Amino acid sequence: MEPQRLRQFGTVAAGACAAAGFLTWAVRGRSAAVFGPSVWRGPRDRRALALTFDDGPSEDTPRLLEILAAHHVPATFFQIGANVERLPAVARAVAEAGHTLGNHSYSHPLFSLRSRGFIEGELRRAQEAIEEHTGVRPHWFRAPYGVRWFGVGAAQRRLRLMGVMWTVIGYDWNLEAGAIVKRVAGSAANGAILCLHDGRELRAKPDIGPTVEAVRRLVPMLLDQGYQFETVGRLICPKN
Repeated sequence: MEPQRLRQFGTVAAGACAAAGFLTWAVRGRSAAVFGPSVWRGPRDRRALALTFDDGPSEDTPRLLEILAAHHVPATFFQIGANVERLPAVARAVAEAGHTLGNHSYSHPLFSLRSRGFIEGELRRAQEAIEEHTGVRPHWFRAPYGVRWFGVGAAQRRLRLMGVMWTVIGYDWNLEAGAIVKRVAGSAANGAILCLHDGRELRAKPDIGPTVEAVRRLVPMLLDQGYQFETVGRLICPKN
């Protein structure tokens, strides 16, 4: 290949790599807001953090509610619409305990390469299911797998939803309790949003034992370190 063509090829290849890198960050980057307004942490000037749970409700969500109640700790639960319809009483119990409910889509699909209509339908159906069975219409949204795509922002605007990512995710679907605690506690900091799971996508009766045990250890540990637990809304907007 001639030197000039080789240079041109290198320039094109570098541009393609840069574009691919940007798209990857836009889709999965915790601080990205390319596909819609999103937050991933709160202010760093207060010793406060938010504990969040995805994929619920599940049959074992009440075990987590007991731990949180014992320590007077509020949390934010991003619920899947189909799971809410399967376990409406559990979904209501979360709201009645004073926790914030968020939208985690209706059926937990991967949004990448999906149409705008499909994405909005998933958010809208989840909103309707959660509101119908709990009386609460969510203001917060977390994308399944943390993957955003074209159409997410427009759906959020129409449904008045703010996107929420995380500061640290516990990988609690495949780690044991001790490893979850080490991972989350090691990254806890002022304004952090902690992501765990009270369900496992759409599975009935999932094993969330490691998550329950990790929360049993984490909550008193972080309280002893002087952290105050808040809902996502209070963490992001402390004056509200």
